[in-house]
Amino acid sequence: MSISNSNFNSSRFVLTGFPGLEVHCPWLCIPFSSIYALVFLGNCMVLHVIRTESSLHQPMFYFLAMLALTDLCMGFSTVYTVLGILLGLIQEISLDSCIAQSYFIHGLSFMESSVLLAMAFDRYIAICYPLRYSSILTNDKIMKIGVAILCRSSLLIPPVIIRLKFLNYCHPHILSHSFCLHQDLIRMACSDIRFNSIYALTLVIINLLLDAVLILISYIRILHTVLAIASWEERLKSLQTCVSHICAVLVFYIPIIGLTMVHRFGKHLSPLVHVLMGNIYVILPPMMNPVIYSIKTQQIQKRVQRLFCMKGA
Repeated sequence: MSISNSNFNSSRFVLTGFPGLEVHCPWLCIPFSSIYALVFLGNCMVLHVIRTESSLHQPMFYFLAMLALTDLCMGFSTVYTVLGILLGLIQEISLDSCIAQSYFIHGLSFMESSVLLAMAFDRYIAICYPLRYSSILTNDKIMKIGVAILCRSSLLIPPVIIRLKFLNYCHPHILSHSFCLHQDLIRMACSDIRFNSIYALTLVIINLLLDAVLILISYIRILHTVLAIASWEERLKSLQTCVSHICAVLVFYIPIIGLTMVHRFGKHLSPLVHVLMGNIYVILPPMMNPVIYSIKTQQIQKRVQRLFCMKGA
């Protein structure tokens, strides 16, 4: 579909959708609806199990509840535009809505990174200082960590997001995804974007890159401690408690790296590649995390099995 510049105005942006697959959008709606259903049901199930099972009222599962709540919000932040495009209900989005969606997507991404770092800290304390675990990670400290994560993720982003409102957008208002991202909006601006570019890069370094480095350091320390354990069975048991978290970290960071590479070096790639990478970035972690923790965490697995057995009885 061809869109001329005359169709644009300063407050409306066209959502690309799935270029080249427009005729298949009604069929694509089926898998995407299933994915979002899995996101909502899976994360709600994890939250319900942790809330109702008293044996799961431990630091590790409190952090998991934070992760599930973040993933749930991420699903809500994109479901409207993605399914709206597939169903043919929407094609454009206002600047204000676009800015709001961009704020939530980026803020929730930073929040997920922070929660994964907190979970790495939890595993580090549990394995390296098991006798002091309950005294270090008290409920009061967990609450403070949660507040710090929320403040860090929500208060650092407004300066760069609010500035989007005051930029002059003179390039064709065609977004390269099914939702709004900061890098998409500044690409269409004719104003001075140095502040946005530098501030955004600083945020990525402070949040995502620093978190990744600290997670890596925590696992180096964990591995050092585990290798000092004489029994092979005890080593394996200790490492198994980290498998779910390691999988969640990989599911989160690999799509981010892939999307960054596509944006930086994939200018000659098909627009569909950009769209697919963007959807993987926002949908894969919220979809996979409940599956990972339901399969790899015995306490949750048993509680979910009991839950379904009770419903089936």
